[in-house]
Amino acid sequence: MPMNEQPPWGRKKKPSGPEDILAVLIQKIRDAFAGKEGGTAPRDPQGGQPADEPPSLFAGAGKILAIVAVALLIQGAFSSFYTIKPGEVGVILRFGQYSRTTQPGLQFKIPYVEELAKVDVETVRKEEFGFRTRTPGIGSGFDRKGYDMEALMLTGDTNVIEVAWIVQYKVSDPVDFLFKVRDVAQAVRDSSETVTRRIVGNMDFDYVLGNREVLAANAKQELQGQVDRLQCGISIVTLQLLDINPPEQVKPAFNEVNEADQDMKRLVNEAEETYNKVIPKARGSAKQIVEEAHGYAAERINRATGETNRFKAIVKEYQGTEEVTRQRLYLEAMEGILPQVDHVYVIDKNQQNILPLFDLTRKTAKEPPAVTR
Repeated sequence: MPMNEQPPWGRKKKPSGPEDILAVLIQKIRDAFAGKEGGTAPRDPQGGQPADEPPSLFAGAGKILAIVAVALLIQGAFSSFYTIKPGEVGVILRFGQYSRTTQPGLQFKIPYVEELAKVDVETVRKEEFGFRTRTPGIGSGFDRKGYDMEALMLTGDTNVIEVAWIVQYKVSDPVDFLFKVRDVAQAVRDSSETVTRRIVGNMDFDYVLGNREVLAANAKQELQGQVDRLQCGISIVTLQLLDINPPEQVKPAFNEVNEADQDMKRLVNEAEETYNKVIPKARGSAKQIVEEAHGYAAERINRATGETNRFKAIVKEYQGTEEVTRQRLYLEAMEGILPQVDHVYVIDKNQQNILPLFDLTRKTAKEPPAVTR
């Protein structure tokens, strides 16, 4: 018989698969609780039946502890590695206290000492007020029934208005998000209602209807400040006022007011159109008249100044050569007067004879005399 072979009566049957290993493990646990060692009881020295011995409590407990220790080791080995998906972060707690934050990928933690909490930091969460989305998607359906109290508000001029809005936010600080506030979604709802109702309550009805973008921007800024003071660990992405309407009970009166307001605006626009046509024309005409008056005044002043200077020049010449100047003035005056006279009579110095002077340069008798200015 070869040395490395074992005789058939001493050979032990080895388990052939995982099922056999599990069966053997279960059988050993049962034997441990039954107080057996090795699965078989010792035989009687004379070769008779196995002798009954008292069960060993410590031997069975030791086997149980060993099995439990092996199970714990296997579980710890599997739980020490974990995976963080893209868009998530892992918050590690060591003995219940914050230790570190891990990024996406395969990570390691100390088993039974550190705990893992995963937080989605990329998904945009939302809270709806005054309505609920029934079927999200391209053809979204909304349900307003039963949410009237969320939308009813009182404006600054004591009018009732219905405001439906939505708040979207993302996680910015996973640690604050997990441990500083118990229910972040409820905190966002309460803070958003407080901010929106206060802002709407400080404005009158018409301003709220016509300035929803301004109100939404102010509400978003104040809401971000409030959740930061609460240390919610979130960042407000948007706050949008979706629908602003008067309640159903007052809609007919509200429509009449809108119609009157539209008529008033139409009349104001027509009046402004007429004003823009008439007033500029009148202003242009007035400016033209003023400019013409200034031009006429400048002309008269310049003419008077010229005549004055001419008269002064004549006086100066007259003082120098009196007879010549008088004769020249007389001739110049006659040059301007005689062309306007139809008949000229020449009278001698003693007025004895009258001699008519006919202007033969004229073509016909009906031709008016030439005027010299």
